Amino acid sequence: MAKKLSVTPLHDRVIVKPAPAEEKTAGGIIIPDTAKEKPQRGVVIAAGPGKKDEPMSVKSGDTVLYGKYAGTEIQIEGDDLLIMRESDILAIV
Repeated sequence: MAKKLSVTPLHDRVIVKPAPAEEKTAGGIIIPDTAKEKPQRGVVIAAGPGKKDEPMSVKSGDTVLYGKYAGTEIQIEGDDLLIMRESDILAIV
């Protein structure tokens, strides 16, 4: 599930691969590209070692929920990813 990256996040940072945006509603209505919302769920690809006195509570492979505007969008090895602090993560699913 989680693949090995050539980038390692520092301290309390994590790299998350966002889930794909929803294509249809529950009722079967197709959502156009302009109306799609930013996903708020993703899979942790890599996690840093944590702060000096606080170990990380998430690890590679965890599915997480995060805030709508959390993180910075980056592109690594052709993949669109987010890098964010562990404190931006709301829950582990």
